[in-house]
Amino acid sequence: MTLHAGDISERTGAPLLAEDVLLVLFQPDSGTIAGENTLFYVLGGAVLTELGIEGNVEIGEHRLGGAQVRAVQGNAPDDELLRSGWDYVSDKPRNAQTVLAAVGPGLRGPLLDRLVGRGDIRREKRRALGLFTTTALEDGSGRRAGLVESVRAVLEDGEPPEPRVAALAALVSASGSLPQLHKEIPWNSDVITRAKALEQGDWGAGAAAEAVTRTTTAIVVNATVSAMVAANVISPQG
Repeated sequence: MTLHAGDISERTGAPLLAEDVLLVLFQPDSGTIAGENTLFYVLGGAVLTELGIEGNVEIGEHRLGGAQVRAVQGNAPDDELLRSGWDYVSDKPRNAQTVLAAVGPGLRGPLLDRLVGRGDIRREKRRALGLFTTTALEDGSGRRAGLVESVRAVLEDGEPPEPRVAALAALVSASGSLPQLHKEIPWNSDVITRAKALEQGDWGAGAAAEAVTRTTTAIVVNATVSAMVAANVISPQG
């Protein structure tokens, strides 16, 4: 059966934050994903952020240091990828970095499959040297362009961010891959300053309802960056 846009939306629901992060990091010119060496941490961070924002888990700083993640019993998410994170902390609270290491590595493939299923990315078969068949990734629906533009408007123009856009920009910044997006989002001192502010939960004036999103994003981004530093994936300066 051929799936139309409405069928995909009905089957999978709205895109996860982690899907949007992966889509923004996708590079249409080369067909690659920016920041592959940090990707599982960042995708895990996106899942953990969404679990916290949606109230499926509680995330807070532990008195002994590091962020702790506790499942909210009776509020398991329906989405299977989010559920994998919830299940991991359902029996006992866990350190956020431990959650990232457990959940993150298995996310890239399923998230990419979802983006392909939605038509946001296309898989194209190509012949190499007339002998081998390879699969290339190409831009599909154009949704990526809209996401990148929303992030650019916040980072370059200083436009007040919607909570989801702010979380998206913070996670992409934490990945260390913003310089690779320089053709679409200029890499300059103002952009760097705004991106780091978003990472720290400084989103400017906003409604009180955004406080949970700001705090959750800041805690998870800090845990994500700390995990990458501990694994020597990035330098302490990012």
